[in-house]
Amino acid sequence: MISLHTSPLDQPGTGDAGGMNVYVVEVAKRLARHGIEVDVFTRATSSALPPVVQAHDGVAVRHVHAGPFEGLTKTELPAQLCVFAREVLRAEAVQPVGHYDVVHSHYWLSGQVGALARDRWRVPLIHSMHTMAKVKNAALAAGDAPEPAARIIGEEQVVEAADMLIANTDLEAKQLIELYDADPGRVEVVHPGVDLDVFRPADRAAARAALDLPADAQVLLFVGRIQPLKAPDVLLRAVAELLHRSPGLRSRLVVPIVGGPSGSGLDRPESLAALAAELGITDVVRFVPPVDQATLARWYAAATVVAVPSYNESFGLVAAEAQACGTPVLAAAVGGLTTVVRDGRSGLLLDTHDPRDWAAALARVVDDPALRDRLAAGALDQAREFSWEATAAATLDVYRRARAGMREAAA
Repeated sequence: MISLHTSPLDQPGTGDAGGMNVYVVEVAKRLARHGIEVDVFTRATSSALPPVVQAHDGVAVRHVHAGPFEGLTKTELPAQLCVFAREVLRAEAVQPVGHYDVVHSHYWLSGQVGALARDRWRVPLIHSMHTMAKVKNAALAAGDAPEPAARIIGEEQVVEAADMLIANTDLEAKQLIELYDADPGRVEVVHPGVDLDVFRPADRAAARAALDLPADAQVLLFVGRIQPLKAPDVLLRAVAELLHRSPGLRSRLVVPIVGGPSGSGLDRPESLAALAAELGITDVVRFVPPVDQATLARWYAAATVVAVPSYNESFGLVAAEAQACGTPVLAAAVGGLTTVVRDGRSGLLLDTHDPRDWAAALARVVDDPALRDRLAAGALDQAREFSWEATAAATLDVYRRARAGMREAAA
């Protein structure tokens, strides 16, 4: 696997680390349980990192030196592609011929390197986009910068070069075909999963006690990187509107924001706290740094509802994890969220980012315990459709198809 711009060892929720990091490590772990040896190549971001870290049994993370260790943004990484690719090829050159059977690249930067490795090693390239520039640019958040033309061209090149493309949802597959002219026969839908051993129902009172949350609070939770794309500002504006309509709710309301600045959000890392102060809701908002999965599961269990107001999500891992904990989700009806969340069954989908509409939806959940209970039961049912074991098994089938197709082409 190639995950150039972010390491599976990084803590999700800040910087460039997010759902893709979880995806890479969880799929790799489960492929290893099938007896497959997985090497994950990623760019070293510190001189203190060892060349190889055994992340799990059968999964090695290989740190590649390409460019300065710190200070490079994702937009500056294309200049390091040649160096990164050279080091990946060198790492393979010391192995016996035919050491690798497939290359699975994640995000377009990795796909550029994967295409070169494919041709050099004569093995198939499987690529996962995770996000797409053309999709993001079509629905930009206020204050967010459009993706550059160089990324769009790079993505088009990777789509053309890949033997198979793995899409998270049917919608993503359609976007690959319609926006990137992908061959439908080379696009396979494989849903990401959830670790159902970690994210599972838990006692709400105990979870709240552990997190120092009032037992009787209405907890409106946001989890994710703090950047315009994820739209945590929509939740804060909706909360201000909700309190304007129901002032008596203030004493029982807690709005945790679990995550750190990322992407264009790094330009103004304090902007969300400043917005909370401007809206007069500092007393109900709690900013929580990124946490490990076990603690994150506790936050989900403690929440009344989890808000996912993103402008785009290729899948929506936060929504899937929350539902696995039996917590309803209030989400924007964009991207993969329309697959993950069943409107009216496991949560509520909104086709708007207007804070007034979000406030009204929050009020529905807060004021109607029967609705909450119904959605919570539906959330658990919905979560059972997604598991990393199923993701890994389907991914392995894609690898086999890609290898068979390459052998037929060679013949």
